[in-house]
Amino acid sequence: MLKDRVLRVWIDWTETVTSRVRGRERDAGAGFVEYAGLMILIAGIFTLIDGLGLDGLISGAILDAVNNVIGG
Repeated sequence: MLKDRVLRVWIDWTETVTSRVRGRERDAGAGFVEYAGLMILIAGIFTLIDGLGLDGLISGAILDAVNNVIGG
């Protein structure tokens, strides 16, 4: 049955991801290049937000959401 196969694949994937995130070898194979690439990606996102002038828009949206939650 297709449903059983999909469920089995989902369970196998979940177990694999869980063991890689929380297991003994959670950072096995992750090296400087991967971490440097992640830092470059994050810096690029921040630069894009600043370059497009979205920082004020995002700050305003967060402020509005917080005010809605706390009733201010």
